[in-house]
Amino acid sequence: MTRLFEKLLRRCGIVSHKFTHSMQIVDFINKVRCTGIDTDLIRIGGHGDGGYLLPDDLEGIGTCFSPGVDVVATFEEDLARRGIKCFLADHSVEDAPIKNKNIVFEKRFLGCADDDIHMRLENWFSENWDETGDSLLQMDIEGAEYSVILDTPRSVFARFRIMVIEFHDLEMLFSKGAFPFVQQVFDKLLQDFSVVHIHPNNNSKSVKIGDLDIPQVMEFTFYRKDRITQSSHDLSFPHALDIKNNPKKADLFLPDIWH
Repeated sequence: MTRLFEKLLRRCGIVSHKFTHSMQIVDFINKVRCTGIDTDLIRIGGHGDGGYLLPDDLEGIGTCFSPGVDVVATFEEDLARRGIKCFLADHSVEDAPIKNKNIVFEKRFLGCADDDIHMRLENWFSENWDETGDSLLQMDIEGAEYSVILDTPRSVFARFRIMVIEFHDLEMLFSKGAFPFVQQVFDKLLQDFSVVHIHPNNNSKSVKIGDLDIPQVMEFTFYRKDRITQSSHDLSFPHALDIKNNPKKADLFLPDIWH
């Protein structure tokens, strides 16, 4: 690794003495590229932050688990109107920003233990899932997603038909020490799910080193493989329904290498 490369990484906020080989990063990106599907994508939630693209396959989904609560909850509000019961959780706020009979709030963070402040996804899910039909996961927990995913059994994820997960600090892929951690998380999910949409969050930036361009924060839509009929149609990035998260900032598009 050249000193110039090290300086570039440090300018981007990546401080490490060992860096991931570029081909390892390319192989990772190839694995998480989007799969074309016959099912159309629809937008659930508002125009901007809090709205996400999902496969139009919500029939039979009875519950949604949505850890990470902001001042708006248009995604959960849309689902609640469809009769889907939404379980929200966040210790940093006092209550859900909306009131609806299908909205249930828990004042705790997701984590890898159960205490007054944290709870494990496995236990939260088992306490609230009605044991009928599939569920949906929308998770935006500011970097804790990695440890929560590794802590949660595949049998729990198998109950989710669709998952939208916002991954933070993806520039960790450049770090040789952090790369296996991130790879392990995605490898676990990709056993049962395919990525069907990726949307960079323009509240953060993109880190580019040479030909490798990695947005720091991206929303990934996962679709369970047993629901997928693949399509050979060309994928479009951005999707026609994509809207930038922050209307006051320049948009951040998915770099070519990711599709």
